[in-house]
Amino acid sequence: MSERRFKVAAAHAAPVFLDTARTVDKACALIEEAARNGARLIAFPESFVPGFPLWNAVQAPIYSHDFFVRLAQGAVRVPGPEIGRIVQVARRHRIFVSLGFTEGTAASAGCLWNSNVLIGEDGALLNHHRKLVPTFYEKLTWAGGDGAGLRVVETAIGRVGALICGENTNPLARYALIAGGEELHVSTYPPTWPTRDPREAGRYDLADAIRIRAAAHSFEAKCFNVVAAGFLDAATRAALAPVGGDGLRIIEETPRGVSLVLDPMGRIIAGPVADEEGLLYAEVDLDACIEPKQFHDVSGGYNRFDVFQLRVDRRRHRPATFDDGDPSAAADALGGGAGGKGSSADPAPDRPADRAADRAAGPDQGTGGD
Repeated sequence: MSERRFKVAAAHAAPVFLDTARTVDKACALIEEAARNGARLIAFPESFVPGFPLWNAVQAPIYSHDFFVRLAQGAVRVPGPEIGRIVQVARRHRIFVSLGFTEGTAASAGCLWNSNVLIGEDGALLNHHRKLVPTFYEKLTWAGGDGAGLRVVETAIGRVGALICGENTNPLARYALIAGGEELHVSTYPPTWPTRDPREAGRYDLADAIRIRAAAHSFEAKCFNVVAAGFLDAATRAALAPVGGDGLRIIEETPRGVSLVLDPMGRIIAGPVADEEGLLYAEVDLDACIEPKQFHDVSGGYNRFDVFQLRVDRRRHRPATFDDGDPSAAADALGGGAGGKGSSADPAPDRPADRAADRAAGPDQGTGGD
């Protein structure tokens, strides 16, 4: 039986930009702070480790090689030592952690994904999701993910799912989680998202976009929504200095992302916060998800399953399958997900993966455990 009433925390925080080790240190400190304050779950922003590639928005790709190399060098493996540290802190403090990060793989020095993991209070790696489609200029950095992590996990704090930034605009991705019985949704975003010079008409307002998408999903899924957006601090702006004065001005003047928590009717119950770094807390009661289902239950009685069908492929994509008589070599560095090192099988749907505290800290040897 899951807990029904508990506290959640959204980390409206900046990384130590492109410094993976120090950003993981900061994440561990924030996890400890959230746990001390009674939170049962903490959600970190999109690509918190080691930072969001804002340079793609404001300068040509031919000038961005150095940034890309630094990001690739700081990319996190699953399993790997960085995830292992987060696992240990989560287990020590009995708190669930949703972490956004740039992921790398032993199969390629330059293949990166925009990823998210959900870690259980006991250190289990419950889900491992790669953003299905990088948005706009994000395609210059990240590869497309797959459906292996498009799942809702049964936990001690209810049924939890997560989507990354623009995935919260994708009705089919959102419905896949709604159909999984989602009660608590995590949405992650960058600190800002430039699309044009903000002095021009028609600029993209990330704060407005977040509020619209978050309210829509909460209302349609009848679930709580924990939104964690990044924070743009002075150190990040300084690290981006090579993009030049006009690029820095655009980043500085573009509307910021906001962190907030919404209830199953789409109402904001905590936040929004934009201009201050810190942890945003909210109390949730999962029983509040029940009554609204009487009105619009799109994964139940308010649907026509004889009219609409959705098929979701949750197999992990791999570049090759090697058949040399060694079963452990059947998978490769693009496999695994939450399924564990050395396993080429997709984890059973809607069920926590095997206890992964030790695996999460182990080396990525290209055998399907990434």
